[in-house]
Amino acid sequence: MRETFYMFLLMLVVVPLAGEWKFYPFTNDFRVSFGTTAFFFFLLWLPRIPAYLSGLAVGIAVVLFRFGLDWFYAAEGFSASSSLLSLVPVFFFYLSFGCFYSLFRINRFHHRPLLVGLLGTGVEILGNIIELLLREPASDIFTIATLGKITAFAILRSFFVLSFFALIELRQSQRLEAQQRKRHAHILMLVSDLYEESILLKKNLRHSEEITRNCYDFYRKLKEHPLGQSEAFAQTALHIAGQVHEIKKDNQRIYAGLSKMISNENATDEMPLAELGRIAVRANLKYARLVGKEIEIDWRCDLPETPFPIYTTLSLLNNLVTNAIEAIPESGRIAIVIRQEGSWVILQVTDNGPGIKAKDPQVLFTPGFTTKFDLTGQPSTGIGLTYVKEVVDSLNGHVTVDSVPGETTFTVKLPMQQIICKPT
Repeated sequence: MRETFYMFLLMLVVVPLAGEWKFYPFTNDFRVSFGTTAFFFFLLWLPRIPAYLSGLAVGIAVVLFRFGLDWFYAAEGFSASSSLLSLVPVFFFYLSFGCFYSLFRINRFHHRPLLVGLLGTGVEILGNIIELLLREPASDIFTIATLGKITAFAILRSFFVLSFFALIELRQSQRLEAQQRKRHAHILMLVSDLYEESILLKKNLRHSEEITRNCYDFYRKLKEHPLGQSEAFAQTALHIAGQVHEIKKDNQRIYAGLSKMISNENATDEMPLAELGRIAVRANLKYARLVGKEIEIDWRCDLPETPFPIYTTLSLLNNLVTNAIEAIPESGRIAIVIRQEGSWVILQVTDNGPGIKAKDPQVLFTPGFTTKFDLTGQPSTGIGLTYVKEVVDSLNGHVTVDSVPGETTFTVKLPMQQIICKPT
């Protein structure tokens, strides 16, 4: 609201000033200036302010401004009444312009620029005729030459304003679209993280169920074969089973909430692989800068327009690329390649880090195993690659790692019918 008020005040200043860029197409005091052009632009820009009110305010402002100029430049014998009388037609031009603009409800047709231009032309023609009627006899106005000039000037000024206004609207739309894309990418990353957490939580639920079952089996065996203090041990086992069961129930409630949030998305949401790749690259470049590393990420995809499931694909890419960033000491390069081989989709992430020192690289997929430590000596969680293997296995795929000093490549093979979204 405050911005609208400031723009209204700016209009009251700009329109009188623009009116001084003028020329006189007829022999009388009727002028053609940029004042009308500026006024039409502000009416388009300020749709919340009634146009007739703007016409009244601008008409008064123009009259006062030109009256001041007449007084300032006048020689001796300045006549205030004569000056004001000569400015009355100008006042009624802006007032009629605003009234006709409101009558035609031009601001309702911003989505139809050609109609706005035609209506603006008509409004200016009517305003000019009213001004001329106050200056000259009607017989001198309604001639082909006069009406032709009025129409030509009206068309030029209206469509000039409309073109300029459309350019500004286009820039605003592009800026809003860029902001929307940025917000959308941020939301996709958040949901992708939630999806990843739900997979790990589901795995923990299975482990909790297994531990509960094992504890209860142990409790029954102790009850069936009493030996010394086995009763106390049995009660302890039952207590442990109860505690693990409570943990499982809590995890189930959390998992239910996460599943409700993302169930629709991970089942149906899809996006061209090229766009998913750009999102993953931007996000991981930000992460690299956050941890103080200079990383270049190359992206190559042979299936750029193929729709892939958003959250599964982003989760796999993010975990593999993040793992590569953490493996690189200070600076390096990461290459992401996605291609099709027969009925398989191949996803490869290669980094030029120091390589993996483990004798069996497959041990990297063991839960909790890690070769990475932060600056304080704390080990990484060791669950990122475990998650990748969980997802790949659930899709009936395979994940392998090949490492030599100076190069490590993770390769994910997924069945085409499992990963590529089918059109509905």
